[in-house]
Amino acid sequence: MGKRAKRGKAETIALPMAARVAIGAVALAALGYGLLSGPENVQPIRKPAAHQALASSTPVYVAAPAHAPAPAPAPAPAPAPVPVPTPAALVEPPKAADGPGALVRQVVDYASHQTPGTVIVDTKNTFLYFVLNDTQALRYGIGVGREGFTWSGEQTVARKTEWPDWRPPAEMLVRQPYLPRFMAGGPGNPLGARAMYLGETEFRIHGTNKPDTIGKRVSSGCIRLTNDDVVDLYERVKVGAKVIVLPAVAPSPGPKVAEVQ
Repeated sequence: MGKRAKRGKAETIALPMAARVAIGAVALAALGYGLLSGPENVQPIRKPAAHQALASSTPVYVAAPAHAPAPAPAPAPAPAPVPVPTPAALVEPPKAADGPGALVRQVVDYASHQTPGTVIVDTKNTFLYFVLNDTQALRYGIGVGREGFTWSGEQTVARKTEWPDWRPPAEMLVRQPYLPRFMAGGPGNPLGARAMYLGETEFRIHGTNKPDTIGKRVSSGCIRLTNDDVVDLYERVKVGAKVIVLPAVAPSPGPKVAEVQ
């Protein structure tokens, strides 16, 4: 082969080699630039959180949240009892003494449904009511019979006497033989300033010379008031007026023979 042919062959071989070197250099430069900058649209790979990694491999049992028990509902209040109406009583139920001045003569509310002028004796609470109208009465403090000498029922005022004489009944003289057989009316007389006799009995509504016995159970069945009160009642009560004596505990079979002390 001639020198010209060899030189053309060498040039032919040398040209592709240089191109290859140039292409390699460009490729290496592009690769280096890509490694340094990285593509903008590639997202970084995130490591899973610990609990996510754990959940992916090990089942986790989560307890239900504890809730406080709901308070029990308060019980509904019991309904108030409904009062049962009762028919109007003939005489208002007795009332107990309402203070130290209860035994003092006074006008009070009192629904008796009795004729004005009627006398009602509340033996249990030691009151006597003189009916004024349907809703009021004049109330007096009284002394009543001791145990075994109380009675109840209806009578009428048979007669009235001022400063009555006193003759103790025979039965009283048996129990108290020291008593006088007769005592004229006057300030020292046990019957006091006035007496109102009840029906055919010897029971009386009368005064007393022992005002400290008012409000007590000391007599032998008669009803006693202070002398001031019995004088006041005497002027109001008419002969023939009805007298209702209420029982102390339970109705008794009838009045006993009257005694005064």
